[in-house]
Amino acid sequence: MNTHAKSGYLFVAPFLLVFAAMLVAPLAYAAYLSLFREQLIGGTVFAGFENYTRALQDDRLMDGVLRVARFFVIQVPLMLALSLASALAIDSGLLRFAKVFRLGIFIPYAVPAVVATLMWGYLYGPDFGPFAQLAGKLGLPAPPFLSDDWMLGSMANIVTWEFVGYNMIILYAALRAVPHDLYEAAAVDGAGAWRIAWSIKIPALRPALLLCLIFSVIGSFQLFAEPQLLQRLAPSVIDSGYTPNLYAYTLAFTGQEVNYAAAVSFLLGAVIVVASYTVLFVSGRRSRS
Repeated sequence: MNTHAKSGYLFVAPFLLVFAAMLVAPLAYAAYLSLFREQLIGGTVFAGFENYTRALQDDRLMDGVLRVARFFVIQVPLMLALSLASALAIDSGLLRFAKVFRLGIFIPYAVPAVVATLMWGYLYGPDFGPFAQLAGKLGLPAPPFLSDDWMLGSMANIVTWEFVGYNMIILYAALRAVPHDLYEAAAVDGAGAWRIAWSIKIPALRPALLLCLIFSVIGSFQLFAEPQLLQRLAPSVIDSGYTPNLYAYTLAFTGQEVNYAAAVSFLLGAVIVVASYTVLFVSGRRSRS
């Protein structure tokens, strides 16, 4: 091994050590825990895949997975559409105060999810929230933001508010990489701003949009902070199994079922992998057709 190769390994060694200690080792330990179970007589015993079989038959877990899948279908298209529209508007050069507009959209991403949820929870409040107070002054009932029918939409609004700016920055950076010669050639051919956006900019954004979509798949199935905090405002609507992540957390830290929680977490990871691969597969087939 030459000197340059040794130097390369030395440079990446700190990252590999942190990666192994903070990700690989905890995952391996969680996988180990998922193969055991606690029982009153005998303590911890080897259970094989019994925890995984139990999880696949757990109606609360399956309901949570279906709920976040429905959340994904509702929230992600709207969020990506708003991010795309914002990126195109900023890149067009026709928007006044584009830097202020870009900063204003991105700032919510800098707000921690806990703070954002607490803020929106106050706004949603049926007794003390400003929407409820305004409705009361108008003689109308308070909007049921925290009801069973509206809860997914209310959480989708919070997540959209948080992540539109993040996805907008990714899309805007991809737009800045498109050669301006294409725009000039299209303008010479008589294409207007809308035609350039539809025929040049949006096709050029497909890889960036796919990246945003994959991130959204992962984020949707890992939904935790928003339901966990809103549960205090609507305990009759959000139970411990409202989302898979919340369910695994409750199992581990409230029910002390660490082994079963580990199996639930690994199954959730498998769902995320399958969903992400499906998105990549469908996108790849469309790009080839």
